[in-house]
Amino acid sequence: MTTETSIPSPIVLQRADPCVLRHEGQYYFTGSHPLYDRIVLRRAERLEDLQAASEVTIWTKHEDGPQSHLIWAPEIHRVNDAWYIYYAAAPDGAPSADIPDAAETFNHRVYVLECTDEDPLTGTWVERGQVDTGWESFALDATSFVHDGAQYLVWAQQDHAIEGNSNLYIARMANPWTLETPAVLLTRPEFDWECRVFSVNEGASVLIRDGRVYLTYSASGTGIEYAMGLLTASVDADLLDPASWVKSPEPVFTSDPAAGIYGPGHNSFTTTPDGETVLVFHARTYTTIVGDPLWEPNRQACAQVLPFVDGAPVWGTPLPLTRPAPTSTEVLPPEGLVAVDAP
Repeated sequence: MTTETSIPSPIVLQRADPCVLRHEGQYYFTGSHPLYDRIVLRRAERLEDLQAASEVTIWTKHEDGPQSHLIWAPEIHRVNDAWYIYYAAAPDGAPSADIPDAAETFNHRVYVLECTDEDPLTGTWVERGQVDTGWESFALDATSFVHDGAQYLVWAQQDHAIEGNSNLYIARMANPWTLETPAVLLTRPEFDWECRVFSVNEGASVLIRDGRVYLTYSASGTGIEYAMGLLTASVDADLLDPASWVKSPEPVFTSDPAAGIYGPGHNSFTTTPDGETVLVFHARTYTTIVGDPLWEPNRQACAQVLPFVDGAPVWGTPLPLTRPAPTSTEVLPPEGLVAVDAP
């Protein structure tokens, strides 16, 4: 039986926003590359082998236009025997001057790639374009899940009528790149722990287990204050009805100085070969960052088993790292970043 300490961590160095998908006995991994200029995939039979696995670049940013800057948070999903990657991209340059609070937000939109080949590492990826969410504003961190035969999209987006940087929305999909229903607001930053440094709800992930739908998300700035929140619904509920969801007033996963883990968040879920739920997340191992944390590459992709007791998750706290990780606090300009890919 797998135990909480049996997954060596980090599973991949210097990859924020980690997404792990287990398919036919293989783990597929993607995450934000520190240069924010490409989408990468790697594959291994065991989580602990992902770091040593060869990394393949399956898409690179455009030279100009709306997908030419800051490629963030790719997620890989398997829908109807095809592969899909949801990601956020921005145009080069500063946010548009006519956007309210432009100094505090970027100008990302959500996009989709599709691969119908058997092997996503060697297959052909086709751009399916921007997901039309119903309005144009800062949008990012799309995730997708299928429930009772219907595909849903959950994403973060700014509504300029609502104070804050981003809220979480849900819609049912007509196909993997087109929404079928209007966006429904699920949660907005409202508690103090969601509004530290920035007022943010982002980085959603969905786990369906034991008759419940668990929707995790991350809140606040990306430093020690970053933390994970939780919405819960019944599997029988109308997931497009906000009243179906119960929001936890407290974060469920936060920094643990005793373990030396800070700012855990932007998680995904996978399973062990035995079927146990695994929580995948990124975190830093120190608190002091001088300069823009966007260009500090040391958010490590970590993983640990998420225990369930009497049908409910026991979130606990981040476990200490069991593998060495870079410890430099230096913030580098994009041209100076070098990703660490060696085991």
